[in-house]
Amino acid sequence: MGHPPDTHSARTPAGTTAAPGLTPDLTTPIPWLRWALVAAAVVAGILLAPCLLCAIRCCRRGRRRKRPRDKQAVVPGTAELTTTTHLVQPELGNVASGPGGAQQWGRLQLSLEYDSGSQEIRVGLKQAADLRPGAPDGTADPYARLSLSPDAGRAHETKVHRGSLCPVFEETCSFHVPPVELPRTTLRVLLLDHRRLSQHRPLGALSLPLGSVDLQHVLELWRPLGPPAAAEPEQTEELCFSLRYVPGSGRLTVVVLEARGLSPALADPYVKIQLMLNRRKWKRRKTSARKGTATPYFNEGFTFLVPFGQIQSVDLVLAVWARGPQLRAEPVGKVLLGARASGQPLQHWADMLAQARRPVAQWHRLQPAREVDQALALQSRLRLPLPGF
Repeated sequence: MGHPPDTHSARTPAGTTAAPGLTPDLTTPIPWLRWALVAAAVVAGILLAPCLLCAIRCCRRGRRRKRPRDKQAVVPGTAELTTTTHLVQPELGNVASGPGGAQQWGRLQLSLEYDSGSQEIRVGLKQAADLRPGAPDGTADPYARLSLSPDAGRAHETKVHRGSLCPVFEETCSFHVPPVELPRTTLRVLLLDHRRLSQHRPLGALSLPLGSVDLQHVLELWRPLGPPAAAEPEQTEELCFSLRYVPGSGRLTVVVLEARGLSPALADPYVKIQLMLNRRKWKRRKTSARKGTATPYFNEGFTFLVPFGQIQSVDLVLAVWARGPQLRAEPVGKVLLGARASGQPLQHWADMLAQARRPVAQWHRLQPAREVDQALALQSRLRLPLPGF
């Protein structure tokens, strides 16, 4: 008996042609495997395309961020480049004439006027521009010191301008100079960075011979600043003290800390504190003497009662006294503070009033006693006549 052929066991030999009538999926190779591979490749490409785009964008952003850093590395000593002036600054510094270059130290604007009648020269300090920063944060607290070269004893100091590289001074001072001495007189201006409890850092200097300018007319000119090296000898005869004022109770506290730069020939230095009201002597105190030292350390405090309504009418004078070669006490120098002061003493007084209830300490150069007395124009005390005279 015949059996039907087993469709599962019957296979078409390789290299033969399928007989007509049979199903194609059994007689031909399996085509859906190829389509599955193609579909998987397309899906993988669709998934990988966004990843590739993200990677390309990240690379472009990283290149854009690195470009400013590369530009900043070209100019040494600058943290940020905000204008194109900083980019060309090194080139201008090399072209500038004079030691150090005018572009490196900044410029100064001043005016000169000579009065032949009073034999005084009026120096107007207008402003400064493009000063060098004196602090790591790129700022400075500049002030100016003016003096004449043959007579270096008298000097004028301006106010301190906080956090400015282009300070506007607008201050005027006068010096007595006879006409015969004008050709050999030199005006010296030294700009310094103010620091309360340390050495002030020079920012630039200007030396202007008065014989080289025409003083028959009022002059207003710009001059480049030069390097401050050896512009002025080291500061001497200084006094450090702190001020504290409490408006509610009217207590003015003066703490004399120390002095430095005194002459070794002086002996037993001490400090006198004098308080004046309406240009009349009011109250006085003094420290104990320190023997055998040119840098005495006092650390003595004194308190005065000054009502708030009278604080603007008060003058405070601190004077360093010592015994000279003649064994007689004489003033070494004085410091005047108050509303009629100028320069750093006026700034110290203003800081004391602005920072009420807080002590404000600062170093001050001692001025000649005669100049301080002339600025005070002290009036003698009222003396009652004795009976019978």
